[in-house]
Amino acid sequence: MWLRYDFAAGLSVFLVALPLCLGIALASGAPLYAGLLSGMIGGLIVATFSASSLAVSGPAAGLTTLVASSILSLGSYQVFLLAVIIAGTFQVLLGLLKWGGIANYFPSAVIKGMLAAIGIMLIAKQVPLALGYDRPNFWTSGLLDLFSTGNIIAFRHHVSTASLLVALFSLLLLVLLRQSFARKLNWVPAPLLVVSMGILISLLFVNTNSVLALRSTQLVNIPAHPFSNISFPEFSRLFADKQIWKDGLVIGLLATLETLLCIEAIDKLDRHNRITPVNRELIVQGIGNMVCGLLGAIPLTAVVVRGAANVDAGARTKMAAITHGILLLLAIVLIPFVLNWIPYASLSAILIITGYNLTQPKLYKNMFSLGWKQFLPFILTIVMILATDLLIGVSIGLLLSVYFIVQNNFRAEYRISRTVIKGIETELIKLNSNVTFLNKVKLKRALDEVPENSVLTIDGSDCNFVDYDILEIISEFENKAKDRHITLYTVGVEKVNVTAIH
Repeated sequence: MWLRYDFAAGLSVFLVALPLCLGIALASGAPLYAGLLSGMIGGLIVATFSASSLAVSGPAAGLTTLVASSILSLGSYQVFLLAVIIAGTFQVLLGLLKWGGIANYFPSAVIKGMLAAIGIMLIAKQVPLALGYDRPNFWTSGLLDLFSTGNIIAFRHHVSTASLLVALFSLLLLVLLRQSFARKLNWVPAPLLVVSMGILISLLFVNTNSVLALRSTQLVNIPAHPFSNISFPEFSRLFADKQIWKDGLVIGLLATLETLLCIEAIDKLDRHNRITPVNRELIVQGIGNMVCGLLGAIPLTAVVVRGAANVDAGARTKMAAITHGILLLLAIVLIPFVLNWIPYASLSAILIITGYNLTQPKLYKNMFSLGWKQFLPFILTIVMILATDLLIGVSIGLLLSVYFIVQNNFRAEYRISRTVIKGIETELIKLNSNVTFLNKVKLKRALDEVPENSVLTIDGSDCNFVDYDILEIISEFENKAKDRHITLYTVGVEKVNVTAIH
């Protein structure tokens, strides 16, 4: 069974994971070996102890912008590795506390907004690589110089025509492979085909002595002995900077959300309907990230792309994920020179498509069709993440979602109807299933608006729960109703002693 199903699936996932590990490390601003090492840890350690039969772990595109900004803000990769260890410890703690259901408390609009914003940032980071731009700060100084001076010739001097051609060809190939007429090529992973064609084009330029030959800085550069250059965490800085702890907790939270969402998606694809215990998965993922931090790798999560490829390839057990990890290890040890032929432009094209899949136009159209209460938190999360950072953006989107929930609660937990019977205005306040203190202000205002010389009935016969604050307001109004000549009837509402309270 292993050779027929799991080995074949593991080989397929390896071919998908290899270019993605390199591309994600590149997009994260980390050493390229760090992405490959993260993929190996996901395949050899996480898969071995995970209870998931089909999920595959490795570096995730969703973490790239956060990892890149964290490395930049902390000042060194060795210090960043401390944040990865903290993230893993945080995940283990969540699993031990059985908080695996935490993802269920984040509104889907906020999660989709977060992923869409990550997609936008991922695309923005890959555009300079696709152009072969050889200066820093493409989106600030590069474009500003172009638009302020209008000097296209000076701008083109820093752009590589060869990189642009490779990137455009790779993008075109990725788009064509998604079309129905390309189904016969489904057995070849699209990322592998794109990388292979990028290598062939690059070698063609070199062997023909073309002026389009890619420079060494535009090709992957993995040392002949990659493990000799591994960075290790700088433990002496652990308590020197609180930013390390903040970044670690944010990475841990985002990695947890991505993992839980991936596990849910892959379990739905499982033809045998196996359910992964999420708390155990969090512990295993946390251990994996702690190992990543200790050995110099970027953080990992369970990844939907790899898991889906695993399912599509016919995997039966977690031996497929373990096989993919073994193959990654062999590739780095035995053929690193082949990896060094890969153009960065090919990897950028793969990640541009990955980013596009996270933020494609139909997502915005679908969210808009769901109404403002879904669309506003979604779009606000995107805008705030792009304007500030991931944590602030998600927090603001979450607050807006909570506001809509509270507002809806105000409207939902009681109804007011008014009629005139024999010339006397009669009002009915019908309490619904659960009336909480959130309804306190609006209910008090509604009671104050009841006209004098009228009849009011407060009906709580259908209530499962009425907050004490609500009962207190009703009891206080009962005393005021006599002075205003209001006849008050209560049904199914417990009376409380207000005078005793005051």
